[in-house]
Amino acid sequence: MQTLDYPIKFRPILKTKIWGGEKLKLILNKTTNAQNVGESWEISDVDHNVSLVTNGHLKGKSLKSLLKQFKDHLVGDKNYKVFGAKFPLLIKFIDAKADLSVQLHPDNELAKKRHKSFGKTEMWYVMQADPKAKLIVGFNKKITPKTYLKHLEQETLTSLLNFDKVTSGDTYFIEAGRIHAIGAGVLLAEIQQTSDVTYRVHDWNRVDAQGNERELHNDLAIEAINFDMQDNFRIQYSKQKNNYNTMLSCPYFTTNYIDLDTTLTKINTHDSFLIYICVEGQASITSPSKIVTIVKGETVLVPAILKSFTISAKNAKLLEVYV
Repeated sequence: MQTLDYPIKFRPILKTKIWGGEKLKLILNKTTNAQNVGESWEISDVDHNVSLVTNGHLKGKSLKSLLKQFKDHLVGDKNYKVFGAKFPLLIKFIDAKADLSVQLHPDNELAKKRHKSFGKTEMWYVMQADPKAKLIVGFNKKITPKTYLKHLEQETLTSLLNFDKVTSGDTYFIEAGRIHAIGAGVLLAEIQQTSDVTYRVHDWNRVDAQGNERELHNDLAIEAINFDMQDNFRIQYSKQKNNYNTMLSCPYFTTNYIDLDTTLTKINTHDSFLIYICVEGQASITSPSKIVTIVKGETVLVPAILKSFTISAKNAKLLEVYV
């Protein structure tokens, strides 16, 4: 009988993008011969993009099949009651060699009505940024839908956008309805609801290899933009060594920052799976049956049924995520 008695690793799903670069290969050691790789989906239950296990006796099984087989033992009782056989989070690494499109995502209500999907609230942790690299997050002043549409029509939308220069460790909360874009030169980890619904409103007038512009979604976007959002998207957090420093706790996930150079015993009291994203160094997670090592650019899922384990490192930085 198969059991959920160890931390699970998955095969990354790599995505080529018009704006993608080489950092996922060069910095995070992702194995691929493809060019312009923009995203590595680390843990995914998105249709047609479901993660496969790469370690232990569950190797080869899909995340979806694990959910069907192990149910609340994998995700926790409260999560299984809410989400059923759907994993609630999508974990990615993103490398922007060029600017991403200016975009936003619908909230749960709108996404369910239009797309039969979850909404998409997310957070970004900047792992590396080239000099002068920037993110676009929100507007640079209070505007109305009328003002927004006027600038959209006149192709001056970028004059309304807030550009933030960033460096490694900077962290951002991107709520559904907030306009945003990852700028050229940024490598980041993204934690988000399980959704692949994006409304693109500006794409820098670029074209693909065939000379075609990508589709914009302005008619869908106008209803999804939240013009009343506060400028509270920059996440300030403690970096105390060998501690679980809360970065963000929202209705969809909680993320903690761990700067680790010792061994911590973790007692999981959250009634949830735990995800560990290694953003620097190397760490080992020891369960009763297995030791699993993760290095920078790797992600591991600890099942909810695994209530006690240790995390060890000489010098590692981890993001801990749960629902």
